[in-house]
Amino acid sequence: MSDPVSSIRNLGPASEESFARAGIHSADELRALGADAAYARLLAAGSRPHFIGYYALVMGLQGRPWNDCRGEEKAALRRRFDAIRAEARGKGDAGLSALETALDAIGVVERRR
Repeated sequence: MSDPVSSIRNLGPASEESFARAGIHSADELRALGADAAYARLLAAGSRPHFIGYYALVMGLQGRPWNDCRGEEKAALRRRFDAIRAEARGKGDAGLSALETALDAIGVVERRR
């Protein structure tokens, strides 16, 4: 049996549930995908984008504490996060519920991005 997602540093039960909704059920699957592809799958599955969640994932896959990211490294991760988020937007309204997407399409609600 493989280790659960929550066995990766910085990831707990809530992360494990989110990854399961995205079809990622083990730490091995998550490591094989890598942070960027796994995060893209989270967004495609409806998780809201959150930069700290992304870099906590990156740090965790490296075995580092979530807050170990600073300076240029953090700026580079922000650029990667923004690119993943932009790609997810291009594939649909990642992060919006079906109702929010429908209301947004007819201009009833303001986009939250």
